[in-house]
Amino acid sequence: MIEYGRIRDRLPDELLGVGPYGLEWWQWGAIPVLLAAAWAAGRLLSWVTMGVWRRVAAGTATAWNDALPARAAGPIAVAWGLLAGWGMLPWLDLPEHARALAWNVVRAGFLLVFFWALFRAIGVARVTMSEAAWARSRPAAASLVPLVIRALQVAVFAVAAIAVIAEMGYPVAGLLAGLGLGGLAIALAGQKTVENLFGSLSIGVDQPLRLGDFVRVEDVTGVVESIGLRSTRIRTLDRTVVTIPNGKLADMRIETFAVRDRIRLACTIGIEYGITAARLRALLEGLDAVLRSHPKIWPDVVVVRLREFAASSIDVEVVAWFQTTDWAEFLAIRQEVLLSLMEVVEKAGARFALPARRVHMEGAARP
Repeated sequence: MIEYGRIRDRLPDELLGVGPYGLEWWQWGAIPVLLAAAWAAGRLLSWVTMGVWRRVAAGTATAWNDALPARAAGPIAVAWGLLAGWGMLPWLDLPEHARALAWNVVRAGFLLVFFWALFRAIGVARVTMSEAAWARSRPAAASLVPLVIRALQVAVFAVAAIAVIAEMGYPVAGLLAGLGLGGLAIALAGQKTVENLFGSLSIGVDQPLRLGDFVRVEDVTGVVESIGLRSTRIRTLDRTVVTIPNGKLADMRIETFAVRDRIRLACTIGIEYGITAARLRALLEGLDAVLRSHPKIWPDVVVVRLREFAASSIDVEVVAWFQTTDWAEFLAIRQEVLLSLMEVVEKAGARFALPARRVHMEGAARP
């Protein structure tokens, strides 16, 4: 221990007088010197720590390990300064009440440093997540990263404030109760807004639709034009824009056409009565051959079957899948295939049936 009596013996009587808060005047004068020394020690030790950290990070391939040291320089310097100041506190020979207050301040400072570093780390996570490969492949989910990061930062700030206030000895029960009532009032007033925010988060995570997707949402069909924090806009086939709140959209039935791997052809060919069974069988074989010979038809499932004898036609069911996801290409292929099917019907000597109704008249009208 330092012999504080010898220090006092070398000081003039004017500095040994008691000042505010029960501290001697020389102690009040030594406090700025101690703070300056702690600051200088913190800067020096932080410089050494950052140099070692950067050398270690240079040998790793992770992007966050390169960005984190630059963001953590401030908290590390303050942490070293607090540690140095805490080590030099015995030099001041503070009275019991002042020593307890100084210790509370140091502990509160370490809490602030911890939450400050956590706040900076969350900021680094935001940049790293936004530049990651998954974010580029999932733009809808990446658009929610700023919202989640901001919510985490606000939560960290609130917890840090409460922890520091409690560490300084102030009661926080009343503050927490007030925050609870205020949060309840805000939640009730912004219930729909919170619902839409959680809906946007759900859409970003599950990704039932993405920007540019052609979708059907219940009775709305169109292209997804934007996905915001509150609502999603869909450009319909009539070129109008339908806006759906994300809170409702997350609970609605969403059908997206963007993820399908092929497009289906389904139609019914009505053949006029009068064709023989042999010619009908040859006609079915010809229709099947046309479909299977087309290079864009998925060969695993091709359906050409006699379905029923309808009132005015013999109905043939045709089902096949085109190996394309482009709608314009699908329309061109479908036209080509339908014309080929029409040629097969004509070559078989058959005719397409027209809806008809035959009325039988009995007797003649009398005047």
